Amino acid sequence: MSRFQELKKEISVLEKTFGPHNKQFRVSANGLDELICRFVCPSSNEEHVIHCNIYESYPDPPPMWFSESEDSTVTEIVESVGGSVDATQPKLVKIQYPLTTHCLLRQTQHLVRELFKQRGSPIPPYIDGLESIQIIKDEVKKRNLEGIEDSDNYEMEEEVDNDEKKELQEIGAENFAVLERLRLTRREDHLKGTVCGSVQATDRLMKELRDVYRSDSFKLGNYSVYLNNDNLYDWSIKIMRVDPESVLHKDMVQIEKQEGIDHILLNMTFTDKFPFDPPFVRVCYPVIQAGYVLSGGAICMELLTPQGWSSAYTIEAVIVQISATLVKGKARINFQDTKKVVYSLHRAQQSFKSLVQIHEKNGWYTPPKHEG
Repeated sequence: MSRFQELKKEISVLEKTFGPHNKQFRVSANGLDELICRFVCPSSNEEHVIHCNIYESYPDPPPMWFSESEDSTVTEIVESVGGSVDATQPKLVKIQYPLTTHCLLRQTQHLVRELFKQRGSPIPPYIDGLESIQIIKDEVKKRNLEGIEDSDNYEMEEEVDNDEKKELQEIGAENFAVLERLRLTRREDHLKGTVCGSVQATDRLMKELRDVYRSDSFKLGNYSVYLNNDNLYDWSIKIMRVDPESVLHKDMVQIEKQEGIDHILLNMTFTDKFPFDPPFVRVCYPVIQAGYVLSGGAICMELLTPQGWSSAYTIEAVIVQISATLVKGKARINFQDTKKVVYSLHRAQQSFKSLVQIHEKNGWYTPPKHEG
């Protein structure tokens, strides 16, 4: 069974156990990357919101829990959920769980038990049996494979299949296969201890790639995206369409007739500090003049610099903005140099570094209206 199916089953158990009927602890929102829980203190009736971030490579690393509650006891308990707690210690001690099945159930079980214990409330009897619910369902699954039917398990598996089918329909078989391949590769890298990049950057990039696949601009064929050697940190982007009224559009029509090139190729690379560091973007071909494209192929845009970047920006929005900036800057294809000049990563990095230094010193300015 895939990681997706295992996680979906665990979330289903939590939904049924901690649904709206559960007044003191309930799961108020859930997804495959996040849970939002609400704990109501029995003594004060004060509500505390608790978040759980689930990584793409679940269960390694295990989910991360946090709360912005002003109650230090609640915060301490939530922060300890990264692992089991040594009961012999005077304070809550975080001990990481080993790679295991039902990690999310174990963590939630520990969280609820400690919250009730610290508040002097009796621990609900179903808490200790929480993981057993999933174990029983897994056993039922095993029996089903041997020919013994169980309607509840069938319904759960059907829900998982429906979610996968929904995503498959949203993004298409080819793109769905890319995401699945990335998930499997990441899982194998974790097990081998050969992980590249950071967990935070990888998770965000997986989300960005999925959102790109779902975007209208991508589906309309305005641009396409593929990963170089299945490297999530190295994207190639083909700008297929720009404003049909622009001179750049006319140049793209001409170069397609002459050279058979029907796009502008961009390279976008990321560091393990993404999304807090911007991606580095450059034009690979054809040679562009004007349009805020530097001599080395780097793009002169404030939002691509450390000063102008925000972690809230999406890659979909960045791609659309780059396309619009080329048009706004009256970019033209340099037909004379396209065959002679070759953009290189080193030249692009050097020219962009100089650009950033100049603007750090002199600031950025808004071009006059007559410049677009």
